[in-house]
Amino acid sequence: MKLLLDMNLPPCLAELITAQGIEAKHWHHIGAPDATDKEILEFALNNDFVLLTCDLDISAILSYTHGLKPSVIQLRTKEFKADSIIPLIVPILKNSSSELEQGAILTLDLIKMRVRLLPL
Repeated sequence: MKLLLDMNLPPCLAELITAQGIEAKHWHHIGAPDATDKEILEFALNNDFVLLTCDLDISAILSYTHGLKPSVIQLRTKEFKADSIIPLIVPILKNSSSELEQGAILTLDLIKMRVRLLPL
C-alpha cells in the first residue's frame, strides 16, 4: 500500500509513516501546492495511492462521481501534530489494508473509525 498525504497535513508525517514501513509521500513533493482536489484524486487513482486527508470535499467528490477508487482516509481531528497522528494511523493502515485495497473511505477521529466501501 502507498499513501499520499494531502497538502493540509504536515510533510514530516510522510517521513514518520515511511519509518513505520509504509510507503508515504506528501503532495508538496509531487505536485503544485494549489492543485485542485480533483487533480490530487486523479493522481492517487492513476498511481495506486490511498489518499490521507482532512478535507471533507474529497468524499463528496467520490460520492458525486461514484468512484471506486482511490481509497481515502479522512482524519476528523483538530490535532495535527505528526507524533500524535502516527499511533492512530499506522495500526489502521495495517488492519484495514484489504478494505483500502478494495476501495473505501475510512473516517478516523480520536475515538472511533468508520469504513464505507466505494462507490458511495
